[in-house]
Amino acid sequence: MDEDVEQMSREQLVAEVKQLRQGIRRHRDSTGHELCWHHPALWGLLPEATDPLPTVPEWPQFMQGCIRYRQSLDAQAPSAPRTTESFDR
Repeated sequence: MDEDVEQMSREQLVAEVKQLRQGIRRHRDSTGHELCWHHPALWGLLPEATDPLPTVPEWPQFMQGCIRYRQSLDAQAPSAPRTTESFDR
């Protein structure tokens, strides 16, 4: 799947690494509700030309996932700042 990497020059590899890092940072630096959104731009950094449609959970299952995600933030980032800002966009 990644055979193309073996054919790249050093300069091409450096450019590829920088592009991937930029995409990862954009995702990492997203905040609040942006973290829950569909991120095809991140997948677009891969060489495979696919645009997969996600399987969308029904509302009860989706909300369970949101709750588990929020619980994981409590466990993994207990001292992260909290906000009461509402999502109004």
